[in-house]
Amino acid sequence: MWGRATAALVPGFFLAVGVMGLVCWALPGPWQSTLVPGLVAVFPLWVCVAGAAFLFASGPRAWAWLSGLAVVCLGTLWGLQGLGWVQ
Repeated sequence: MWGRATAALVPGFFLAVGVMGLVCWALPGPWQSTLVPGLVAVFPLWVCVAGAAFLFASGPRAWAWLSGLAVVCLGTLWGLQGLGWVQ
């Protein structure tokens, strides 16, 4: 229980932020126009990810999946920034 709860709290937050960063980047227009809606949408997305963390069979499995997905999302954003596609 506590393993899944902490997985929902820490890597779940980074996963929600990474997904929302990718969504805001993919929308047309300048990123400044998506900043406030993106910040508002992070919290409900984080709540959904936190709820999904309790569907895993164990805490280590939740940590592994959520951490891995967060690394992929944030790594993609970092790579896109390195290519100059995202500022």
